[in-house]
Amino acid sequence: MEGVELLPGAGVGLATLAGLGFRLVVVSNQSGIGRGYFTADIVHAQFARLQRLLLPHGVTLAHLEFCPHAPEAACACRKPQPGMLLAAAGKLGLDCARSYMIGDKEADVGAGRAAGCRTVRLGHPLPGADFSAPDLPTAAAWIASQEQQQAARSDR
Repeated sequence: MEGVELLPGAGVGLATLAGLGFRLVVVSNQSGIGRGYFTADIVHAQFARLQRLLLPHGVTLAHLEFCPHAPEAACACRKPQPGMLLAAAGKLGLDCARSYMIGDKEADVGAGRAAGCRTVRLGHPLPGADFSAPDLPTAAAWIASQEQQQAARSDR
């Protein structure tokens, strides 16, 4: 799939998170399916390309969850609704309270909050996000520090 590329530092940031033991999940609004612009097969092909791009970084994505509905469908899965995060958590046995939602849009932060995750906004700071970072390596470093603090509190 041409056009699918990693952002600078994405492989390093995701490798850091995987090294911390996190299962990496992609959740994506794909309203183009509901609007008839492309099919779910295209989304799966893009995910497969993303997997191939991450291999040199030692990163494997655990799961893809996507919403195929147009915004006017008012479904429970389209971000900022938490449906995709809750579905992925159920399928993989993840605890949302111990998980992080990282995204570059307000809807990503909203979905993470609604699912009970801690949230990281990539790009401009957003009120309501637990942390804002310019890139994935910075986000991963912050998450690592949060996990270290949690481990230290647990050791007490």
